[in-house]
Amino acid sequence: MYHTNQAVYQDTIAAISTPIGEGGIGIVRLSGREARPIAQRLFPKQLENRRLIYGHIIDPESADVVDEVLVAYMEAPHTYTREDLVEIDCHGGPLPLQRILELTLRCGARLANPGEFTLRAFLNGRIDLAQAESVLDVVLAKTEASLRLAVQGLGGRLSKPIQEVRGSLMHILAYLTARIDFPEDEVEEQDIARPLQGAQLMLQDLIASADAGMVYRQGVRTAIVGRPNVGKSSLLNRLLRQSRAIVTPIPGTTRDTLEEVVNLKGVPFLLIDTAGIIDSVDEVGALAVERSKRAIEQADFVLFVIDASEPLTDSDRQLVDLLGEKTVLVAANKCDLPSRAETDELPWLQVSTSALTGEGLTDLENGVVNAVLGGRVVTSDAPLVTNPRHKEALLRAKEHLSHAQTAIAEGLPDDFITIDLTAALNALGEITGETVTEDLLETIFSRFCIGK
Repeated sequence: MYHTNQAVYQDTIAAISTPIGEGGIGIVRLSGREARPIAQRLFPKQLENRRLIYGHIIDPESADVVDEVLVAYMEAPHTYTREDLVEIDCHGGPLPLQRILELTLRCGARLANPGEFTLRAFLNGRIDLAQAESVLDVVLAKTEASLRLAVQGLGGRLSKPIQEVRGSLMHILAYLTARIDFPEDEVEEQDIARPLQGAQLMLQDLIASADAGMVYRQGVRTAIVGRPNVGKSSLLNRLLRQSRAIVTPIPGTTRDTLEEVVNLKGVPFLLIDTAGIIDSVDEVGALAVERSKRAIEQADFVLFVIDASEPLTDSDRQLVDLLGEKTVLVAANKCDLPSRAETDELPWLQVSTSALTGEGLTDLENGVVNAVLGGRVVTSDAPLVTNPRHKEALLRAKEHLSHAQTAIAEGLPDDFITIDLTAALNALGEITGETVTEDLLETIFSRFCIGK
C-alpha cells in the first residue's frame, strides 16, 4: 500500500478531507499532476493559482449541476504535498461530497490511502517523519497541553535535537571511515570521546522526557475503585464538574463501569467509575465486580477511594491486595465528617477530600497529576518525546553509543566503533525518516484517516 519509491506517486489521488456527516462545508481534496485538469473537467471556470473561485461542479456526462462550490488551485511545490493541489469546498452533506468524489475518480483520480496526503508531504521532503506523526497528534489532541506539544512537534521541536545528534555522529563516522579506508595516509587526529559523550547526554535527556510526554499525548486510563458507598461516583461528578454518574445513599448503585474524559492540568484522564468490589451473590452484581477487576487490570493509574469517616474494612484490605504494583493515589473521602479511618497501613500517598463539599478537590487533582507525571510538567522550551516508537528508537541509539564508548575505552579497532555508530544513526533515522522502511510507513500512516 505504501511505497518509498516516488515513481509510484505519479498518479493523482482524491479523498474527502472532512468528517463524514452533515455540516456547513465539506472538502474534497486532490493532489498530483492531474489535479488541475481533473478539476477543470468538473468546474467550467478557469482556475488560477492561489485564487478561490466561485462556481458549480458539473457532471461532464449528464451536464447536471452537482453543487455550488468554491475551488482553490495551488501549484507545486508550495503546497501541503509539494504537488499540484486542488480543494473543492462544497456543502457538507454526505451526498454532495460523495458525488463530487466519484466524479474526480471517474475523471482519472485514484482514491487516496489513509494518510497518503501527509505521506506525500514526507516523501517530497516538506516534513520529516516525526513531523508527519505530529500531524496526527494535532488531530487527536485532547487538551491544550497535548495540542501545544503536537504543534511543537509539527514545527520540528523534536527533529532539531535528533538531527543535531545525527550530524555529530555522522562527522565521527566519516572520520573513522577515513582512518579505516586510508590507513597509510595521515588523517588528522580528532577527539571523538567528547562529542560521543555529548550525544549520549542529549539522548538521555530526551529519553527522560518520554514518560511525561506520552502521558500528555496518550492520556491516562484511570480506574476509580473502592468498596460500595465510599463516594466513587460522587468524586467522579466533582472531577467532571457535572452530574454524570447516578449517586444515591443505597450501596451498589453503580452496576457497570462508566467512562468519561477530564482535563487535569493539561493531562487527559479517562476516568472509569467502577462498581464497588465485594463478594456478590447476585448474578448482575457479580458481573459488575468482574468488570471492575478488569478495569483495574487495564488501568494505567488507580484512584483508590476510602471512607475516612469509618474504620478500614476487610473489603478495603482486599482491594489493597488486588491493586498490587499499580500506581495508586488514595482519596480519603468524607473528610467533612470526623475521621475514624486508620490509614497508616495503606502503602500509598493519601489526599483528604470531600465529594459532598468539594473540600480538598484541588489537592486531589494536583495529587493525581503529580502521581502520573512523577513531578515533571510540560514546559514551553524543552523538546518532549511523546511517541512510544520514538522512545524505543532513542533507547536503541543510546545502547549502541554505550557500546561504541566501551570499544573506545578498551582500545578496540575502529571497525568495532563504526558498527555501533552506524546502528545508532539508523535508529535515530527511524525517527526522522532517513532510514525508514515500507513496513514502518504502513504502520504509521495506516492510523491516519483517509483525506489527511
